[in-house]
Amino acid sequence: MSVLASMDWVLPEAPYDMWARGELAEYLHLPKDGTRVEIVGGVVSVSPGPDIDHAAIVSDIQEGLIIAKVASADFPWRALQGTDLNLIEIGDGYIPDLTVLHHEILTKARASRAKHVFPYQLQLAVEVTSPSNARKDREPVVGKEQRLTKWSGYARTGVQWYLLVDRDPRSLGITLYAEPDQGTGRYQVHSTWKFGEAVMLPEPLNFRFTTELWQPWAD
Repeated sequence: MSVLASMDWVLPEAPYDMWARGELAEYLHLPKDGTRVEIVGGVVSVSPGPDIDHAAIVSDIQEGLIIAKVASADFPWRALQGTDLNLIEIGDGYIPDLTVLHHEILTKARASRAKHVFPYQLQLAVEVTSPSNARKDREPVVGKEQRLTKWSGYARTGVQWYLLVDRDPRSLGITLYAEPDQGTGRYQVHSTWKFGEAVMLPEPLNFRFTTELWQPWAD
């Protein structure tokens, strides 16, 4: 049975199953230039690789983790960029801009040569919006969004913290979400910051990063 995934794509089976096996990008003949293929709300989502500003923001956040690790031998968190996150509970597959997990969990994943990480392993997921995918990173808008977004997917699978960096000039800002309700797929807003401010994430994350060079995307 063929599955209509998106637009004109007709797949031989469920897109999540192909994504989980690492076959979907090849089947769609996607270029190997950073193009990302994800399953969001059960639907195939393809987006271009990040631009320099987007990538630099992610690196700034990761640098905050590295500084905290250097400052304290007991700092437990490690970060991965562009790693597949298998949301098996809801049949989605994301590629977060940054995932933060405990060093012991990362060590075990490396030892097992894991291809994916899973929501229960994460302490924090980070997404930085781009014009092509901003809607999928944000909270669904009631009356407009008919499908789940990554915001609701992270909440439904119990990711404890979600940091959204929105580069849209119309909604510019940084929001930390917490207290995921897996039943409703919703978060509570914990903290917000403006571009240019120093960001200090609360316990148990307990690391900071600067944003003075961050800019909105170009219209």
